[in-house]
Amino acid sequence: MVFATNPNNKETRSVIARHSLRLLIGASSLALTVSLPGALPAFAQSATPDIGSLDLQRVMLSTGGVGYFEYAAEVVGDADLSLEVRLDQVDDILKSIVVYDDSGRVGDISLPGREPLGEVFREMPFGPGALSSPVDLLNALRGAEIETTGPRGLSGRIVSVNAETSVTENGVSQTVHRVSVMTGEGLRQLILEETNAIQFSDPALQDQINTALAALAANNQQDRRRLSINLPGEGPRTVHVAYVVEVPLWKSAYRLTLGEDGAPSDLQGWAVIENLSGEDWVDVDLSVASGNPVTFRQALYDAYFVDRPIVPVEVLGRLLPPVDQGGIGLQPPSPAPMIEMLESEAEDRARDGAFAPLAGATASVAADLAPTPRRAELLAAESTQAATQVLFRFPEPVSVESGHSLLLPIISREQPTERPLLYQPQTNPIHPLATVRLENEGDSGLPPGILTLYERDAASGLISYLGDARLATLPQGDSRLVAYALDEAVTVDREDRQSENVVQASIADGVLRQTVLQRQVTQYIIQGDANHDRTVILEHPRLGGYELADIDVARVELTPTSYRISVEVPAGATVTEEVVLEREGFQRVEIATLGADQIAFYASSTRLSDELRAVFADLAERVRAVEAQEAGVRRTSVQIDEIVRDQARLRDNLSVVPADSDLFQRYMANLSAQEDTLEGLTEVLAHQRDAAEAARRALADYINSLST
Repeated sequence: MVFATNPNNKETRSVIARHSLRLLIGASSLALTVSLPGALPAFAQSATPDIGSLDLQRVMLSTGGVGYFEYAAEVVGDADLSLEVRLDQVDDILKSIVVYDDSGRVGDISLPGREPLGEVFREMPFGPGALSSPVDLLNALRGAEIETTGPRGLSGRIVSVNAETSVTENGVSQTVHRVSVMTGEGLRQLILEETNAIQFSDPALQDQINTALAALAANNQQDRRRLSINLPGEGPRTVHVAYVVEVPLWKSAYRLTLGEDGAPSDLQGWAVIENLSGEDWVDVDLSVASGNPVTFRQALYDAYFVDRPIVPVEVLGRLLPPVDQGGIGLQPPSPAPMIEMLESEAEDRARDGAFAPLAGATASVAADLAPTPRRAELLAAESTQAATQVLFRFPEPVSVESGHSLLLPIISREQPTERPLLYQPQTNPIHPLATVRLENEGDSGLPPGILTLYERDAASGLISYLGDARLATLPQGDSRLVAYALDEAVTVDREDRQSENVVQASIADGVLRQTVLQRQVTQYIIQGDANHDRTVILEHPRLGGYELADIDVARVELTPTSYRISVEVPAGATVTEEVVLEREGFQRVEIATLGADQIAFYASSTRLSDELRAVFADLAERVRAVEAQEAGVRRTSVQIDEIVRDQARLRDNLSVVPADSDLFQRYMANLSAQEDTLEGLTEVLAHQRDAAEAARRALADYINSLST
């Protein structure tokens, strides 16, 4: 087939316009205008004039998972610069790109769009699938006028393309495609596989096919995008372009070599970085930052469309709009304060001649590393303590190929250390952990990382590996305990017990109020190392509402969840340490609700004062008296109930016994006697109830009158 490309064609130019995305930039501002995004055709890319390139000068890697990349170029007058980036970085670049041109004017940044192929083929008479084979394309363009060359040269409109299968003399199945063409002489046919060339007669259709093929080619190269930066300006100057994109998290790793007792240790810190940016770093100014910045992603490179409701067409009736009465125009807004501020900032930068992409950073402080014969001198990074992060800037330019990793020193200094033992029962219930206490006396904080520990023998100078530890973030002036091994030469046993004592009690308004002291006592028995004195730190859990008691606070450190209590254990000695936690509680008891047994308990309780025990003893006598009255009421009630039940039995018997019989007379005599007894018991019960009620009222009045 023959395909022709015509960049001056009107439809081709409209495709280029649809597939562009442009950013307007200023000295310190970035405004965004977006047309329909799409894949830039290959011919449009080739039509771009040659422009200058930016050189990578500075990289800052953050523990937020992003990296700051700063490029620079020397330009004169109006400048066009280019920068190639990975497709997966475009969203971050659109979010963060900033251009600094102290002497330049507003320019623009353009880059190929990212629309799907469906957008490219929206106005095409065929879809992407039509370009998969000549048969599909010809069938999709049925009715189009073509000219063919070959054994049968034809000129006409495509009617159809049909596959035909035949068997050769050798028994081989062969498929060909028969093209039917409507010519001036009528319907004629040709074999597609025997045709030399097919050309579409309509130039516009040919241009559409070329445009579609170019879009497919551009869509196959999705891994890179080229940013074209236009910077109008005057005179020679340096232009900086910077952005923030996703990068692998840089890691920190430390080495600590412990010296003999009392001697400082050697601390080295290293940054492990990976260059996965897609380009080589050649002599760049490299920094790594440790902090916890807010970072996020947003798909700014994708096209979004608003879901609009469909409104039905009104077809019923006629509308008669009211007569327009005119309107009052709004006053145009005054110039935006932000634009004025940005213009002022640009003037300040031009006057000062400075470029400071790291806002809020303080002046760098170099680590002054005194040489020592015990360790190799490392050219470590300069550290800066900012408000929310620690920045390590390497003093020499750094080069690393794309896809490679690098190990760079960030710390190298002598480090005072202590080596206490830390007992954590949740880690090991018997033996403490060997630890090192690190005091950060440097100029900045230390990021978290793995710590590998070595020990230098004082006599032979040999170095031994001790273990690994994890170092949490260590702010400037703070300290950390890092555990690296289990010390089995020291054993710890523990025993817990609880107690509760009333420290204050009173009675008022019928209520017993007690202040109770609750104590949690843990006894630690520490059997020391046979050959060395040791400092053992007991990590004891903190309990809500409890306070540490009976201890020298100078020996105690607080963590969010524990007390750390230092205990000196001489060589071969066994030391006992009691840790007491106390809490005061309040109890309120309604005395009237207490039974006789409960009152008797308080009367004999040694937790109460003699005065209160005497009150409860007297109260117990009064309660027993009331209970005796109530017991008499219950006994009389039981007797009355028994007589009533027996009377019911006698009445049942009287109903079946003859009235003139002796048994009837006896039943009547018993019933009469029971009536006399019942009358007497009823009178007694009434007196007993009155006496019991009076005793209860007297008891209640007595309880309410108590005050101690």
